[in-house]
This record gives sequence, structure tokens and C-alpha cells, in this order.
Amino acid sequence: MGLLPIILMFGLLYFLMIRPQMKRAKEQKAMTDALQKGDEVITAAGLVGKVTKVGEVYISLEIAPGTEIQMQKGAVQTLLPKGAIKAMS
Repeated sequence: MGLLPIILMFGLLYFLMIRPQMKRAKEQKAMTDALQKGDEVITAAGLVGKVTKVGEVYISLEIAPGTEIQMQKGAVQTLLPKGAIKAMS
């Protein structure tokens, strides 16, 4: 009977913290795996750009006309809808 509160606390912790975090990580991985040339993204550093090349681990990101940088796929935080970069300008 003394273990029941501990088991209930672990169950509550799982459903309130661990499970949602695992779901977000799964969605983030699916989004980075689905990246393709022409997608517009925001990185963890706050850079906004268009994907020009996609590799296994790295992507090329055009952040200004004629300016490309290499980044890890994991640094991509948000996938923007098409045309969002032009709308920001």
C-alpha cells in the first residue's frame, strides 16, 4: 500500500511530461526527414531561409540572394509555408 502513491506519481509524471515530450521529438524528426529542396525554414538560431540542397546530415540554406550556408538538419526548427519569406520582406 505504501508504493501506491509513488506508482501514481510516476504515472502522472509520464502522462504530463514524458509522453508529450516524446511526441514533440517524433514530430520534429519527421519534419526534418521530410525536408526537401525549396522548403522555407526557420533555424534554431533564428535564421530564415530556403533549402537549396539536402544531404543525410546537412542542408544548404540560402539566407540571402547568392549567400548559402551549411547547417545540420537538426538545427531546423520550423517549416514555413511557401512564399512566407517574400511576405516577411
